[in-house]
Amino acid sequence: MNKPIWDDAPWEPLPTLAGVVRADVCVVGLGGSGLAALEELQARGVDAVGLDARGAGAGAAGRNGGFVLAGLAKFYHETVAQLGREVAAGIYRATAEEIRRQAAALPGVFNLNGSLRLAATPAELDDCRAHLAALQADGFPVEWYRGPEGEGLLLPTDGVFQPLARVRTLARRLRAQGVRLFERSPLKKLVPGQVVSDAGAVVADTVIVAVDGRLERIFPELAPRVRTARLQMLATAPTREANFPRAVYWRHGYEYWQQRPDGAIALGGFRDHALEDEWTQSAEPTDFIQEKLERFLRGHLGVNAPVTHRWAASVGYTADGLPVLEQVRPKVWALGGYSGTGNIVGSFAAARPRRWSAARFRRGRKRSGGRAAAPKFVSAPARGWA
Repeated sequence: MNKPIWDDAPWEPLPTLAGVVRADVCVVGLGGSGLAALEELQARGVDAVGLDARGAGAGAAGRNGGFVLAGLAKFYHETVAQLGREVAAGIYRATAEEIRRQAAALPGVFNLNGSLRLAATPAELDDCRAHLAALQADGFPVEWYRGPEGEGLLLPTDGVFQPLARVRTLARRLRAQGVRLFERSPLKKLVPGQVVSDAGAVVADTVIVAVDGRLERIFPELAPRVRTARLQMLATAPTREANFPRAVYWRHGYEYWQQRPDGAIALGGFRDHALEDEWTQSAEPTDFIQEKLERFLRGHLGVNAPVTHRWAASVGYTADGLPVLEQVRPKVWALGGYSGTGNIVGSFAAARPRRWSAARFRRGRKRSGGRAAAPKFVSAPARGWA
């Protein structure tokens, strides 16, 4: 079983690329980032083509936890310490604006009723207080929370959405506007000015590769900086034995869950319990992590409803938690490495690349021959797999 609970509506597959297609820009990847790039290009009158190896939202964009969170992978006070207050506040403000923009553009897909960051230990409670103080100092909405789920922070402008519905709605809109999109068209060869698939090719002046997981497979030169991880989830049948009105991330974001309107629980986490095994390009769920998720579901959440879905997907992590957005070859751009938080960051970065320039985020990085020094990849939490 490897099917997300979000795959609950019919979808008419898009055509497969065949023959030679010409465009100004070719976007590889029909997830949130790729579709956001195509939206922006269409709005600017640029002739663009999009293709995906499997289908729109078939990767992490349609298989994640459905969280929409402002900010980057690290909590806000950690981002302030890393990047400085001005940059951290700018990123947080921009992603909060992106949440509001997407929710307004996709009514019925988003529910912005807030999210909870709950502490698993007294030490994490102290970290929540530091998180609270940093947000308050810069005027961002946040409240201390104590309730039946636990104690920590309420971030009232966050929320949830149906990730696969978001992607497919965007794909339908773009098709209706005349944008050419192709599924089941894997990237086989990428050379200057040309993207080659199984049965066709796109000739384009510029190529944007907007994929998160396995980005280093396409661009080996990024391997020192980007590493693919597997994140796993399960979901239950609809139930009323628990009530989680908001999305929750717990234990620094290593575990995360939400309850859908029909009562089903979608739960993910425990990647750090098998960290070396989860640094993998495989997107198949494992018995070890799935058993831990189910024990947590029964013991911590008190939910006994049957598990109906188990799934996994590949995401890209960077050593510093900052996304990759840069030209990696002549007229070829790479976009990914969201460290578990691509739903909002990825869309915003793809649509507004100048504001999310690589130079802005990676100032001070030591380079040798254009490549970063070998990083230390840490067991970063998924932060809700947003």
